[in-house]
Amino acid sequence: MDPFLSLLHSFSMSLSDNELSALKFLCRGKIGKRKLESVKTGNDLFTILLEQREIAREKVDFLQLMIKTIKREDLIMQLQEFIEGGQGDVVDHLDEKEKRQQNVAFEVICDNVGKNWKMLVRRLGISDTKIDRILTANPYNLQEQLMQSLREWQKWKGKEAKVADLIKALRDCKMNLVADKVEHELFQRED
Repeated sequence: MDPFLSLLHSFSMSLSDNELSALKFLCRGKIGKRKLESVKTGNDLFTILLEQREIAREKVDFLQLMIKTIKREDLIMQLQEFIEGGQGDVVDHLDEKEKRQQNVAFEVICDNVGKNWKMLVRRLGISDTKIDRILTANPYNLQEQLMQSLREWQKWKGKEAKVADLIKALRDCKMNLVADKVEHELFQRED
């Protein structure tokens, strides 16, 4: 079960009718009137916000603002604990060998993939919304855009993030030379 969805569900269960009403009011600029009228529970509201990508596991600013506005300190504390505990750096959860291999692969990819980097990260499953956010944060640095995209993929996949998936994505994008360089560099560093 997704811990973020569990957190949202617990928030929903603890909201009074007045608090839900206040949250709906705060969302008027983000959600259309008809959709807001259909909202009967906190879960309904959070579902719409998730669908519209106003909130997400890694995007909690709007959620935090809403909760602060209705003065639910207990929910703010739960959200903070989730951010600090549940969102810990995924890299810490990878085994040492995989962590080293990914760092090597990221380095080679960033040095060798040029302007077609978006095709690669889309192949890895990164959404256009996340790509746009990364572009906005790093407007003039192609290597940093690519590195942040790879880190986003690593965070999204968690323990399932494997160098073999990176190599497959490179080959799927016809970036065989870069895939070969990654494999060569990994082989060199094993010795």
